[in-house]
Amino acid sequence: MPKLTAEEVRAQVADLTGWNVDTMLRKHYHFPDFQTAIAWVVRVAFLAEAHAHHPDLTIRYNRVDVALETHDLGGLSEKDVALAHAIDGLGG
Repeated sequence: MPKLTAEEVRAQVADLTGWNVDTMLRKHYHFPDFQTAIAWVVRVAFLAEAHAHHPDLTIRYNRVDVALETHDLGGLSEKDVALAHAIDGLGG
């Protein structure tokens, strides 16, 4: 799978809400409490396994930061965009 150009990334993430693009796709999620945040992370983990693509997750009590990058490409690919869409489908 090829690395996306900056223009391709902008076009493919245009319909994603709240995601920031730098060298990675990033989004911050907030939850009412720690337990809810962790339950959501478990759902993301199963989703990531189904996509065979794994995000970087940082958990801070009721906040979860998600970062996506295709590490072996050193940038973003369609895998990252697809997983970002799927994660957004979980709500949060």
